[in-house]
Amino acid sequence: MAPRPSPRSAPVAVTGAGVVSPIGNDLASVDTALFGGVSSVRARELDLPGIPLPPVPVAAADFDADAEVAPSRVPLDRGTAMALSAARAAARAARLEPGSFDADRLGIFWGSGMAGAATFEATCRTVYADRRRMRPTSVVTTMPNAPVAEIALLFGARGAALAYACACASSAVAIGEAMRAIRAGWIDVAIAGGSEAMLTPGVLASWQAMRVLAPLGAAAAGSDAAVIAAVCRPFAADRAGFALGEAAAAFVLESPAHARARGVPAESMLVGYATNCDGIHITQPDASGQARAMAAALADAGLAPHEIGYINAHGTATTAGDAAEAESIAAVFGAKAVAVSSTKAIHGHLLGAGGAVELLATLRALHAGLLPPTANVVAADPSFAIDLVVGEARKASTLRAAMSNSFAFGGTNAVLVALRADPR
Repeated sequence: MAPRPSPRSAPVAVTGAGVVSPIGNDLASVDTALFGGVSSVRARELDLPGIPLPPVPVAAADFDADAEVAPSRVPLDRGTAMALSAARAAARAARLEPGSFDADRLGIFWGSGMAGAATFEATCRTVYADRRRMRPTSVVTTMPNAPVAEIALLFGARGAALAYACACASSAVAIGEAMRAIRAGWIDVAIAGGSEAMLTPGVLASWQAMRVLAPLGAAAAGSDAAVIAAVCRPFAADRAGFALGEAAAAFVLESPAHARARGVPAESMLVGYATNCDGIHITQPDASGQARAMAAALADAGLAPHEIGYINAHGTATTAGDAAEAESIAAVFGAKAVAVSSTKAIHGHLLGAGGAVELLATLRALHAGLLPPTANVVAADPSFAIDLVVGEARKASTLRAAMSNSFAFGGTNAVLVALRADPR
C-alpha cells in the first residue's frame, strides 16, 4: 500500500494512555504520586546464595503478572505481562476497538532494554541451581520482541511491529519512530510505548556492581521507610545514585485525521522527535550530544526554545549524568530559562520503560497545568544553571509545550516534544 506522506512537522494525536508503574496502574493514582512528590522507593534484599550483598533501593509495581492472559497462550515474562496490561488500558482510553481501524495500517512500536529478564534469570536458576529442564517456551518468552508480538496478536495488527533496544532511551525511540511512521503515511495508528521488569537478584546485583545505585547504608538496617524513599535525589548537591524500578506505559498514537474520523478527541499532540548518538563513550554522557538532540527535536516541532515551558529531565541522580544534562539544557535554553524536574526520584529509574513513563508524566503536566517536583532535593547543586522544580508541584496554568529527555548508555539520546491540545 502506497504511503500518504504528511509534512515533517505534522502533529500526531495522543488519544489514549495506559500504565503499570510503582506509582499506580491508572492515571489518577499516577497524578497523586507525581504531583505530590510521593516516592515509591523501598529497600530489597538480594537473594544470591553464597554471595552476601547489602540491600538495594527499588521501585516495584503492585501488579499480578499471572492475571494477564497471553494472546499466544504461552507463559508471559513479567515485563510482557505489564506491556499487555498497559496496551489494553491505552486502547480502552482511545476507544480503539475492532472495526475502528484498518489492521493493515495499525503498527506496534515497543521499547525495552532487557526484555525477558525475569524469565531468563528464572531459567538460569532452573538449569544451574535446580538441575531441572527448562520450559520449551523459554525462547519465545524471553525474546526481545515478545511484548511486540503479544500486543500485535491482541489487536490483530498487520502493520509494522518493531522492537527497540536502546537502553534507557528504548521506549522514547519507539514512540518517536511510531510518530515518524504515522507522519510518513505508512500507518494511520500505532500502539507505542515500553516496558521493563528486571528487579531480579542477578540484575540488581549487576547494577549494584556498577556503583550507580543509591547506597542505603544505615537506613536499610533501621527500616526507616522515609529515609529509604529519599535516597534518589536528582540534581541535588548530595546526589548519590538511583533506584531501579519496573513499569510499562503505552500510548495510542494516530494521525489527527484518523482520530477525527473515529470521533476520538486528542488531549495532547506529539510534535517533535529527534534521536542521535554521542559517539563518545559507552557509559559517560556527552552534553554536546544531548544538546544537539534537544535542538533537533525543537526544529522538528517548529518551536523555539522559549516556547517550551517544562522539561522532564532524564535526571538519574548520578554525578556525571546530572552534570551533563544540566549543562546541555542551559546550552540550548539559556541559564535557568525553563522549568526542569526529574520524576525518577518518585518512580525509580525504569530503564527501557523510562521514556514512555516520563512522557506520560510530561503529558499529565500539560493536562493539569502543574509541574511535578523533583522529590527529595533539599539543596540543588549550585553549579547547575537550571530552574529545578523542588518541594511542591509548581502551577503552570499557561503551559502549552513540554519536552521529555531520555539519554542512554551506549550514547543514544532521544527527545520528544508535546503540545497540549485541549483548552483549559
